[in-house]
Amino acid sequence: MPANLGAHETMELHEILTHTIDGINQLQLYRPHVKDNQLKNILDNQINFAYQEYNNMVNAISQRGRGEAIPYRKIGNVSPSYGLQNPGSVAPNISADEIDDRDIASGMLGMHKSSAVLKMTASLEFADPLLRRMVQQGAMNCSEQAFEVWNFMNQKGYYQVPTMKDMTTETMINTFQPANMGQMGQTKHIS
Repeated sequence: MPANLGAHETMELHEILTHTIDGINQLQLYRPHVKDNQLKNILDNQINFAYQEYNNMVNAISQRGRGEAIPYRKIGNVSPSYGLQNPGSVAPNISADEIDDRDIASGMLGMHKSSAVLKMTASLEFADPLLRRMVQQGAMNCSEQAFEVWNFMNQKGYYQVPTMKDMTTETMINTFQPANMGQMGQTKHIS
């Protein structure tokens, strides 16, 4: 690694790259247990992207200034299902043989959520603009991948979205009003 990286940058890069390797390994462990073809495609795409993103970051730090943040593809046509429709119960598995698609998707979702937080927090420590942007894009990529998995889970009924009564939702949302910007920066004169 180049000597002109700050201590925080070096430590954060170490954490991010180690976490990325662990994530790739975790996804590889899930692979033989997947039964649903849609989830298998999501998993394979995310594994391939993780390798690409990892290699891109390693190349960027070893060849200073070379490399670019790679955005993950956005998913389209999302129609979330709201409300609870008899959600099934969940409990820990007794053995790895019991791992099912819900377990795999949930593990993937949790991994992407924690990776997004790790990468966005780490980005605040970077002085190098290229590396900062790569790490920020990495956090956005985790967010997109989490959303992709969440959408799959929502479609299958694995992740249901509880709602509130309309009156409660409206009351909470309508408590916020636009700020009056006309008075901004002016001091009040007392006569």
